[in-house]
Amino acid sequence: MCELLGMSANVPTDIHFSLSGLIPRGGETGPHKDGWGITFYEGMGCRTFKDARACCNSPVARFVRDYPVKSEAVIAHIRQANRGVVSLENTHPFTRELWGRNWTYAHNGQLSGYEHLPTGFFTPVGQTDSEHAFCWLLNQLKEKYPQPPQDLQTVFREIKRLADVLRQFGVFNMLLSDGSYVLAYCSTNLHWITRRAPFGKARLVDSDVEIDFSQHTRPDDVVSVIATQPLTGNEQWQKIGPGEAVLFYYGERDESVF
Repeated sequence: MCELLGMSANVPTDIHFSLSGLIPRGGETGPHKDGWGITFYEGMGCRTFKDARACCNSPVARFVRDYPVKSEAVIAHIRQANRGVVSLENTHPFTRELWGRNWTYAHNGQLSGYEHLPTGFFTPVGQTDSEHAFCWLLNQLKEKYPQPPQDLQTVFREIKRLADVLRQFGVFNMLLSDGSYVLAYCSTNLHWITRRAPFGKARLVDSDVEIDFSQHTRPDDVVSVIATQPLTGNEQWQKIGPGEAVLFYYGERDESVF
């Protein structure tokens, strides 16, 4: 299966360290060699980098890892193909506009019997079960809220309900963001960690890399990272239970929604 990586922060933050832990899993220490992608939000806009090649050998991945992009919301994905050919149009994450917002989504897992789900206005470009599920989810939201909703927390409760429906078709681990919120929904494996003062050192599992966050942060910084499997071996990651969702808003977990 694929692997997911997300970040939510209260200040523009680079994801270089976490990305350095994910990249080797894309064909070197892991089997996820069928493409990779990452989306950075900057205000209402977002920029996406994708490559259908394994990220461990991708010049684009090296460029992104070393490019000084700072963002408050990030979603990344490394792919092990099970639905759809290995191609750029089947590479996550996927982004669509709804209510004047860019919604970005990435999925880990495999679905069966999903083909009858109506996508309506949101037509898939590729052939993956993942993109089909995303288009169905957005179409359900568009039908339920024909006008831009004022209360996004209510919307995320509805998204969680829709994710519960998709989970009935197979494994459905998901990251979803509108640039302010980052939602993590778990079917099998998904973990998260929030880093705040006092910041300490962290060492990657897949690379011989260690960082002292106290040298790169301010006392009021709050950064949450979500990953399929923990990226570091010396920190306490929280595992999300099957059928559970965790919502982050600018770094902080919003426990009032679920």
